[in-house]
Amino acid sequence: MNVEAVIGLEIHVEMQTKSKMFSTAPVTYKADPNTAVVPLDLGHPGTMPVVNRQAIINAIQVCHALHLQIDSQLWFDRKNYFYPDLPKGYQITQNARPIGSEGWIEVMVENQPFKIRIERLHVEEDTAMQHHYEGFTLVDYNRAGIPLMEIVTKPDIRNGAQAAAFVEAIRQIVSFLKVSSGKMEEGSLRCDVNISVRPVGTEILGTKVEIKNLNSIANVQRAIDVEMLRQERSLIAGMPVQQETRRYDELKKETILMRKKTDAVDYKYFTEPNIVPISLTQDFIGNAIHQSLPLATTKRTRYQGELGLSEYDAIQLTQDVYVSEYFDQLTTLGNHYKLYANWLLGEIASYLNKANLTMLAFPIQPKYMALLMSMIAKGDLSNKQAKELFEIMIKNPGDPRPLAEKMNMLQISDEGYITQQVQEVLSANPQSIIDFQQGKDRAVGFLIGQIMKKTGGKVNPTLTNQILIKLLKSK
Repeated sequence: MNVEAVIGLEIHVEMQTKSKMFSTAPVTYKADPNTAVVPLDLGHPGTMPVVNRQAIINAIQVCHALHLQIDSQLWFDRKNYFYPDLPKGYQITQNARPIGSEGWIEVMVENQPFKIRIERLHVEEDTAMQHHYEGFTLVDYNRAGIPLMEIVTKPDIRNGAQAAAFVEAIRQIVSFLKVSSGKMEEGSLRCDVNISVRPVGTEILGTKVEIKNLNSIANVQRAIDVEMLRQERSLIAGMPVQQETRRYDELKKETILMRKKTDAVDYKYFTEPNIVPISLTQDFIGNAIHQSLPLATTKRTRYQGELGLSEYDAIQLTQDVYVSEYFDQLTTLGNHYKLYANWLLGEIASYLNKANLTMLAFPIQPKYMALLMSMIAKGDLSNKQAKELFEIMIKNPGDPRPLAEKMNMLQISDEGYITQQVQEVLSANPQSIIDFQQGKDRAVGFLIGQIMKKTGGKVNPTLTNQILIKLLKSK
């Protein structure tokens, strides 16, 4: 039996606003439990929600990036259900009228463009966080009320690779717009998968299974791939797939049943009575879009077109918004674009990985890193010397030239000076000239050694070699 998967994704994005969606409590990820709260977050009677303006601006910017139609009327609803992490007994969300609808995004899968339609983007508040211990559970309300965007796709996805590409695209969009860190490991971006399998050629959807709490892009792909196989085997064996919620077990590399589901409606919605509909003017929407920061895709186009970088370098530089921003700062200080890219993706990335740091914690300012790159480009430093100086600059961030002078590292790249030194060495070693003319390659190595000895190793070796060969051929 030939089967295909029909997959839709639901992605929750926590926003990086200063305050929560409907209260003045701060948005924080490191505060002690239950310290970043106000009475509204705890569901106290008489408290009234106030809409966070910046959260709406953020949502408009993401809607624009996803080609969504933006609703100029902002409506909120109550999603009623009982759960320990929901102190009010309901969540303020958008049901009937999401802020964005009917959009799309194009992703690359196996070097081919693939278009995924997006059903909606709506704004809501996050729930509290439960901490489970042996025999009891504690609730931290710091997360209760943090602004969320939920992005829901159409069932256009057919495999794990396409799903992973979509999640990565969303991560890049929200992180480059700086509306969210987009870090799945921190819970700032969370993904649920709805997946069913059906025989190829039929339009009837199979029984939907939901996979919850996927904490990495790699696990989104793995969970889908193993769940597709599980459902396919059930169909081949003549066993109907059950409607249920499952989770992905990384160790067992399989999806595990969490709970069975029925066809009953899970939630009851009605319009939020404490927030009247808000009209968003075209000026407000337009200004929000105009304030948007450049997306990764925009930067990749510039890096390849204007700066002449390879597709590989452009893609790697835009994996992290802060790496991209550091590169952008370097490009305002010089034009050694390929050298900047090589060092960011090489030495700097290696240092950050070993030190377990992000680009935000990189100690060397762009102006000093640009100076180091300029010294390499001019031939003042060899690559080996530059790497040694880089290690010193990590511990002593500052201008590299005084450090290089103090360490006696600077090379001489003056062609006139080097030519004079080469001529003097040739005059002192006529036999080496004869050896070179007779095809004895070792003569060049010997002469380079003599030049380095004479100059104390200060001359640029590449330039010295070029001048030596030129003079030898002219003899």
